Parts: sequence; structure tokens; C-alpha cells
Amino acid sequence: MTELTQPTGRESALRALPREDGSAPRALVLGATGYIGGRLTPRLLNGGYRVRVLARDAARAASFPWGSECEIVEGSADEADAVRTAMDDVDVVYYLIHSMGAGKGFEDADQRAATTIAQAAKDAGVRRIVYLGGLHPDDVKLSPHLRSRVEVGEILLDSGVPTLVLQAGVVIGSGSASFEMIRHLTEVLPYMPAPKWVRNRIQPIAIRDVLHYLLGAARVGDEVNRTVDIGGPDVLRYGQMMNGYAVEAGLPQRGIAALPVLTPELASHWVNLVTPVPRSIARPLVASLQNECVVKNDDIDALIPPPDGGLTPYRTAVRLALGRVDADSVETSWQDAEVSGAPSDPLPSDPDWAGRTVFTDQRTLQTKASVDQLWRVIVGIGGENGWYSSPFLWALRGWMDRLMGGVGLRRGRRSRTRARIGDAIDFWRVEAVEESDAETGGLLRLRAEMKVPGSAWLELRAVPDAEGARYEQRAIFFPRGLTGRLYWFAVLPFHGSIFAGMAARITGAAEGAKAEAEPAPD
Repeated sequence: MTELTQPTGRESALRALPREDGSAPRALVLGATGYIGGRLTPRLLNGGYRVRVLARDAARAASFPWGSECEIVEGSADEADAVRTAMDDVDVVYYLIHSMGAGKGFEDADQRAATTIAQAAKDAGVRRIVYLGGLHPDDVKLSPHLRSRVEVGEILLDSGVPTLVLQAGVVIGSGSASFEMIRHLTEVLPYMPAPKWVRNRIQPIAIRDVLHYLLGAARVGDEVNRTVDIGGPDVLRYGQMMNGYAVEAGLPQRGIAALPVLTPELASHWVNLVTPVPRSIARPLVASLQNECVVKNDDIDALIPPPDGGLTPYRTAVRLALGRVDADSVETSWQDAEVSGAPSDPLPSDPDWAGRTVFTDQRTLQTKASVDQLWRVIVGIGGENGWYSSPFLWALRGWMDRLMGGVGLRRGRRSRTRARIGDAIDFWRVEAVEESDAETGGLLRLRAEMKVPGSAWLELRAVPDAEGARYEQRAIFFPRGLTGRLYWFAVLPFHGSIFAGMAARITGAAEGAKAEAEPAPD
């Protein structure tokens, strides 16, 4: 039992209060496949709630460990029909979504979704809305993303449904984008020229305390309709947070020089290059640090008492996060967020390709290894296991992607041995997984999230065969305009090295596993 996957004693104290008829209340979670929502959902289930989630991709939500225990409604927060269906017979709505796009349209999208949710919640007779917003000072110019989050909170507060807006700053926990930014900036740079906001005061909060307040918010009285700040017990400068991480990680203290010339845009490029956090996510994170983020009062204590034992100190939160850096134990991650600008449509079926320009690279190899042995190699590809061919070329492509503002190879993967729909694997996203069995084999389909002038997929299959298994590999590219076609032909000379070597080494690794499993001769 780990602290991040099982309810703690303080969480059990926030169990659901039954309805008047004795039945369990129902919670609707918007953003259940994200970093916060993916951790809150199992705790609601453990707390006695019936849980429904609204997800754009029902298959992805169902692939979470809690997926089979929830009711899943497919749709987005701005689709009125899907939202009305999801709101039926709901007591409390958790609004944990926020656009991470960079264009002007994201604020309009946030407002449309909030308006749709607010109206549907009022019409359905929802008892409470809980929204997680961003901590910020009053009477200052906010970044577009923080401003949008404030506007969403105001829409919900004006809905006629009792709403509690919890405003949190930097969240510290394994897999948190804020934590990963601190971690990699500190580990990579022994001396860091940094933006002047490293001197700003920040009040970070541990993920376990965020979850405590979210659970407690469902039990707040119906008369409460307001915004409150939440934060941990420590107020630190951002530079102190980095050096606090260094102490817990056993690293020397880092020298930090605050430079006035690093604008938020330049700083987000810097974070994109030095850390695994892509620019699309780094930009709003960096922009939110331009002002001090400190809790203004302790009003939250009158609504939701602090957890037993008190709030988690910053360095304790770091210690807890570092104790769970094993990829197989990270419950949710910022990597779960889709990358803005990445291809979002699933791979079209082959018949739909008629009339379209499509380039493919297909490889098939026979192996005497079993389907299961081959599948274990396939499903563990990427991250620390690598791509089984031309490490230099893969690394070069990753660095090129980072320079263009993409996600690069440094995201790694959640688990070394498993893949589920929606997982990030370096600069790919798992789009389909058909778990292997001896009769039908298995399929892993990855969708590219690197910067490419078109849409790209990589399919890997383990197919049963009379002599063992057959490995099938297919790269698919739908070019966008002339640039896409020129890109394909530019990289074509490297395919022989990359894709042929990849197929040969994957089957070789499977046969190596077979040899290790066979008993030694007498």
C-alpha cells in the first residue's frame, strides 16, 4: 500500500455523507484523466461516493485502474447534450479542467465550457460545484491563463449553484509539472541564470493536501458560495524551493543569479530545453510565477479543518515525491495532458486512406520467441528501455523537437512494463493497446506528438505463428502540404537504419528473453 494510491486515515475522515434516503451521493469529475482528477477519483470511490466522469475519450478513461468502477460519459465540457447526461442525479461536481493552449481561443473555450457546466448544474439541481483555480495576488495584472481561471471561477460562482473555488499555487508531488520543473532545473544546472521571479515568494502545497481540501469541499454547507486560498505551511522564494529540493535529493546547493532580461517567453523556452516539460505547458507555469503567490488569509480553516497532523511542509512533500520516483508507482502525471497542436484524431482505418496521400514504412520479421515474450519487449519500448535502434539519431530527433518547442524524448514513460491508452512515451502518445494473448497477439499504436508537418503513427504488433511469433511494424505518415512531403523524403534515407534496426533488435531482445527462460542443458 502506497501513500499515493490508498486512502490515508485523514482521507477516511472525509467520507461521503449519505443522502436523506440513505443512498450514497454521486460525484461528477471533470478532468478525471488529468493529474489532479486522476488522483481524486479513486479517493472519492474509496470515500463512498458513486463516481461518474465526463471524458472526451471513454476508452482512455476506462484504461485507468479505477475505470471499471466509474460510470463514464463520453463528451467534452462544452457539449451541452453530453454535459446534461453527465449531470443527471449528481450531488457534487468537481471542475478540474483548464485549457493549456497558447492561442487567443483558449480563453473563449474556457468560458464556453464553464457556462455550459454552470447552466447544466443549475438545471440538474446539483448541490455543490468545486473548482480548483490558481492562487494569485489581488490588484495585479494576471497572465492570460491565470486571468482565464479567475473568470471561470466567477462564472461558476454566479451559476446559482453553491460553489467553492479553491485557489492553489505550486503543487508538489511526483508527476506534477511544477515539481518536475523544479527537479530538472535543479539537477541539470549546478549554477542557474534565472528570471527575476526566482526571488518571488511562493506558498507551495503538497498534492496530498490538495486532495484533502478537494474531498472536504464536498461536505461544506450549502450556504457557502465563495473563493478561498489554499497553501502549505511554508512561504519560500522560488530559489529556496530549488535549493530545498537539492538538499532532499542529496545535491549541493545551487547558485542562482536573478536576471531581469529573461522574459516569460524566453524563460519558457529555457525550461523547454532544460526540463522534460514542453513549452506549451511551461509557458503558463512560468507566467503564473511572475507575481508572488501567497495565501492571503486562513479562511479555509473554518470551512475545511487542516488534516490530522497538519499540512505537509515543503521539504516533506519533496521527500514523499522523491520516494516515489519509480515510474511504475507514479499515479498520475503532467504527461497525461494532451499536447496542444498535436494530432488529435485517431488513426483512420485503411479503407479511409483512399484518395489521400499517405507514406508508410512496413517491416515484418519472424522470431522463435513466443508471442508473450515478443509482446513484453514491444510494450516496454521507449523511456529507459530506448527504441532499439540508432540511439544517436533518436536523441538528435528529440533535441530537434525540443528546439522547435516540442516535447522531445525526455518525457520518458509512466511504467517500464505497461502501457495504457493516453500514456506518454517520449514524444509519442499511446492511442491503442490490444493486450497480447496466445491466439490473437497484441497491438501497440503510438501517435506522434513531436513537431512534424503532418500526422504520424507507429504500430507494433506481436502475431502468433506456427514457429513462434511474427513481429509487424508499420510507420504511417499523413503529410500536410508540400512541407510534409519534403519532410518525409528528407528523413527517408534514415529509415533503413532506424526502422530496420528497430525491428531486428526488438525480435533479438525477444529471442534473448526466450533463451534466458529455457532451462540450461544437462
